[in-house]
Order: sequence, then C-alpha cells, then structure tokens
Amino acid sequence: MNIQARKINFIQEFLRIDSEELINKLDKFLHIEKSKIYEQELKPMSMDSFNAAIDQSEDDAANGRVVEAKELRKDIEGWK
Repeated sequence: MNIQARKINFIQEFLRIDSEELINKLDKFLHIEKSKIYEQELKPMSMDSFNAAIDQSEDDAANGRVVEAKELRKDIEGWK
C-alpha cells in the first residue's frame, strides 16, 4: 500500500473516532512527532550565511525595503 492510500485509510479511521480523549492524544502525538522531525532537520547556520543575512537586512533597511510593525499587524488582521 502506498503512502497516499495509507493516508486516506488513516483519515477514514480518524473520522470514525467518537472519543475526544483519543483525538486529543492523536493530536498531541502528531505535534510531538512533527516537532521531532523539524528539529532533526535543523542545521546551524554558518557564520558566512549569518553575516550575509545581516548584510542583506542592513541593505534592505537602508534602501527602504522594510515594513513597519504597525503596517504588518494591519495586513495580518486582513488575513483573518
């Protein structure tokens, strides 16, 4: 059985669950496992990359390629 078929089977099983406690446990398990995978894929940034990011940020600020926090909050409110 391929991954897509397994996902569909899992979703069908999940939709049959009537226990809120079981759903909470599955939700917690999913978040924990996703966090573990994310952390395993994290790699430290090299000093060269870090310095390049700082240089780019300073250049963006100097050339007006920034968004003020108030404007960003206003934009985010529009996303809802």
